[in-house]
Amino acid sequence: MPIDLRFEPGEMPLLTDLYELTMAASYFQMGFNERACFTLSVRRLPPQRGFLVAAGLERLLEALEQFQFNQPALDTLDALKLFSPEFLQFLGDLRFTCDVDAVPEGTIFFADEPIVEITGPLIEAQIVESLVMNQLGVASLLASKAARAVIAARGRRLVDFGLRRSQGLDASLVAARSSYLAGFVGTSNVLAGCRYQIPLYGTMAHSYVMAHDREREAFEHFVELFPRLSTLLVDTYDTVRGVENAAIVARELRDKGFKLQAVRLDSGDIADLSLKARRILDQNGLQDVSIFASGNLDEYRIRDLVRAGAPIDAFGVGTALVVSADAPSLDFAYKLAEYRGIARLKTSTNKASLPGRKQWFRAFNASGGFYADVIGLADEGTTTVAHEIKPAPAEVLPMMQRQFSGGYRNGNRPALAESRTNLLESMAKLEQRYKELERPAAYPVKQTAALNAMLINERMRAERRQE
Repeated sequence: MPIDLRFEPGEMPLLTDLYELTMAASYFQMGFNERACFTLSVRRLPPQRGFLVAAGLERLLEALEQFQFNQPALDTLDALKLFSPEFLQFLGDLRFTCDVDAVPEGTIFFADEPIVEITGPLIEAQIVESLVMNQLGVASLLASKAARAVIAARGRRLVDFGLRRSQGLDASLVAARSSYLAGFVGTSNVLAGCRYQIPLYGTMAHSYVMAHDREREAFEHFVELFPRLSTLLVDTYDTVRGVENAAIVARELRDKGFKLQAVRLDSGDIADLSLKARRILDQNGLQDVSIFASGNLDEYRIRDLVRAGAPIDAFGVGTALVVSADAPSLDFAYKLAEYRGIARLKTSTNKASLPGRKQWFRAFNASGGFYADVIGLADEGTTTVAHEIKPAPAEVLPMMQRQFSGGYRNGNRPALAESRTNLLESMAKLEQRYKELERPAAYPVKQTAALNAMLINERMRAERRQE
């Protein structure tokens, strides 16, 4: 019997909530399968978040390209005794043919702004809801968390250390990919590094040191085999003495023509220990040996260490990142915005949606910085939208792009490194007040007059639907 740490490609269409299939079966029975549009957006930002980062799109599009109910999946559904043979035959013939408009990965976005719109036959667009939310939700959540750590680090290197405490196999891959997108320099996760071409980083565990009779002997054995991958964990016992032992080994390594990469601090008063470690290393002529810190770090602790002047060159970030500890979920919503060419609107208290197919626009000031965002209808253009922004911006750009047409991918798949570069450039254009870790300013997002008019009209129509 195969191990359960697996996910077969043929099982992908079954990664859905049961009600997606029961609704689809009812649509099929009633002949409801005309063109529909669903919008994915975040209703509100989590606490202390001034912005979000879109991620997960490339993995989603890859899944949609191969979306198909194979015979084992159909047999599984048939065994539930819920669905007619005709509906199962329909699912067997179904392929994903919808259009997908989305913001590119690495796009900074805010509440209510669509990051994906899926337009096509109602059943197709409905049945992928769970998959869309699952893939984009956690990826965007973790990319946003990682971006905050990058801001806090102020140029210091960050490495994803979260594999062992991530919430599942796929979550660990998403965390490594999303954190690299957000500006981390690498990951300890070997599978993620190999799959996504992310630089790999590794040190050693306390068990390696403890397996030796002497700490210095452990250091010597490790650097002998890995002289170019030599970061020594110095806090298994007394940290100061550990740094002193590492300095001795570093000098011996230097005499052989190699360089100790770093010492790693993983516990205790990291700020104070980093100062002591730096002093010891410098006294031994090891100014080029870095100090690497880990151990329950998040953006707040990193910020405090940097503010305190701790001479730390790089941070390993694990649990707090991969579970987004202070904000473990996003209020994502995937809502029907149009069906049969008629806008649709949900009016539920605190969960109202925006009607119609949409586009949103980003305005920039004369220096190229973020100025304001405007959510409008799909057929609105930059010229008309620019007139609704006062004072007039220097430039206005549409943000959602056609990614998928009629079941086929549009253009070439962007490299993760390219998306990463684009995000880092965008982060530099966003004012610091919107990037503060606590009490960030609210970025200006408004709606066009045309969207507001449709909203008013559809609210009236929604009332009539309950008569």
